Amino acid sequence: MSQQRDAQASAGQHIPVLLTEIITALDPKDGETYLDGTFGAGGYARAVLEAADCTVIGIDRDPDAIKRAEKFAAEFPGRFQILEGCFGDMADLLTTAGITSLDGVMLDIGVSSFQVDEAERGFSFREEGPLDMRMAQSGESAADVVNTYSEEDIANIIYQFGEERKSRRIAAAIVRARADAPFKTTKQLADLVEGVLGRAPRKKGKKQVHPATRTFQALRIYVNDELGELRRGLAGAETLLRAGGRLVVVAFHSLEDRIVKKFMAERGGRVSAGSRHLPGPVDTGPLPSFQLKVKGAVKPGEGELATNVRARSARLRAANRTEAKAWGAYDA
Repeated sequence: MSQQRDAQASAGQHIPVLLTEIITALDPKDGETYLDGTFGAGGYARAVLEAADCTVIGIDRDPDAIKRAEKFAAEFPGRFQILEGCFGDMADLLTTAGITSLDGVMLDIGVSSFQVDEAERGFSFREEGPLDMRMAQSGESAADVVNTYSEEDIANIIYQFGEERKSRRIAAAIVRARADAPFKTTKQLADLVEGVLGRAPRKKGKKQVHPATRTFQALRIYVNDELGELRRGLAGAETLLRAGGRLVVVAFHSLEDRIVKKFMAERGGRVSAGSRHLPGPVDTGPLPSFQLKVKGAVKPGEGELATNVRARSARLRAANRTEAKAWGAYDA
């Protein structure tokens, strides 16, 4: 796996994060069926298909990813299938495809390298592009949000999804600027945010984070309903996984990882069962639907960080499905 990662880095290709750790946690076996809920470039799906004589179902809402998957399928005839849609709808998508249970689900949460690197998709401010950020390339765009939403709503989005403490100052500046001309490009918005916040002094040996990073993150998460998608996807995996099935999730920032951590802890039985000092029986709730495979999160090692800077914030969490009944929707 490390040789493959090094070769991809040298060629400037998409590098799957925590690939070795994902395969270890998923533990592919001959004859089993796995879901790659965030197909993207197919790095995880390829590794699973090469690890065992198994079947992989991919899901992606990005039309560009669907095109890549169609070519990918030719390499693994009869063993790979792609479904277009959101991974939060995995239960409905798989049922329609005639698949009712799985042996493993892997999710790589967030924006893909392809989406970030293509300026015309509008996810990044490194190169100027349209202020878009839509993974499915349809629906409401980031430009729609900043040009039409109220100042209060924009401030709340930037604060809630970007954890930006100066969200109200940024929102006020956006509303003032759009009165003269609507926002059309990533550079317009990035320059405005930088003008509001300024740049922190560069510290020796540390990467300087652009002041618009949190604002862009917030808009991307909001436009694509990424946190809602994650909650629905976790509940969908719980429904589809057979007893002994493996759920493996890689998250890249605290908002995502917090949801995954809480879901696995709650449904793994690591919640308070009440006080033993209270009289009467204690309602312990449903039986645990998952058993945690590892304590805490798995982080990239120094070797991976040296070849893939995008891995620095990755956190992997994994759990095994028990025989207990699924708890259902997850709203926390």
